[in-house]
Amino acid sequence: MGLQQGTMSGMVWRRLAANRFALTGCVVVCLLFLLSLLAPFLTPYHPDAIDAYHVLLPPSAAHWFGTDELGRDVLTRVLFGARISLKVGFVAVGIAVCIGTAIGLVAGYYGGWIDAVLMRLVDIMLCFPTFFLILAVIAMLEPSIWYIMVVIGLTGWMGVARLVRAEVLSLREREFVMAARALGASDLRIIVRHVLPNALSPVLVSATLGVAGAILTESALSFLGIGVQPPIPSWGNILTSGKDYIEFAWWLSLFPGLSILITVLSYNLVGEGIRDALDPRLHR
Repeated sequence: MGLQQGTMSGMVWRRLAANRFALTGCVVVCLLFLLSLLAPFLTPYHPDAIDAYHVLLPPSAAHWFGTDELGRDVLTRVLFGARISLKVGFVAVGIAVCIGTAIGLVAGYYGGWIDAVLMRLVDIMLCFPTFFLILAVIAMLEPSIWYIMVVIGLTGWMGVARLVRAEVLSLREREFVMAARALGASDLRIIVRHVLPNALSPVLVSATLGVAGAILTESALSFLGIGVQPPIPSWGNILTSGKDYIEFAWWLSLFPGLSILITVLSYNLVGEGIRDALDPRLHR
């Protein structure tokens, strides 16, 4: 079993490495993660340092991405904003994956009325426009990055639940599950030891694509002013401050906008690459 899993893992990695778009996305994601970690050492400026003598300066050797309306270095704020976006993406998707995986496992494994009730709950949740539901919840709460992460996670698990349920419906009839039942293994042991490891492929793809969606949602909320609050730098609130000066200070909108575009595109490329690498029908 271990040798077979090792062989499959090596095959998936080879397929993923052969996909140039996915490989490029992986490189960009890793580079972005590294830049966000090393942000304090990569720039001599503080993200909140106000300089009234260098307001709205265009990109130059001293300020590669220019300065904003308070004289703050835009490159520094974009780098520190990457930390916020990545944190929101990973935490929100982690919450959604945990909830969706648990519900999908239970619904798919037990079936019957349990499956019917849980899937109707999924259908009800899908009826609500997710973004407007997030807007309503955030508007009733105090704007906070933690509330944003939790709300995005609690409203984004339905797709994961459906994917896991579909996978478990197939896995529960396999020989290794039936053998575990015959040996007297408990349902919990079968689900954790046998079903869950074999149902993680769609979860991995959904999680990768979900990070991109969470980053977009956080940026949209911050742009509307109900997300991450200034002076904490976020790509969304940097764009908000830039929209008032877009006619003559184009760099305030261009660079955070490009950061969002490149990051979301990279995660989507990685997710698509993982999905193709895990799909045996594409490699017959």
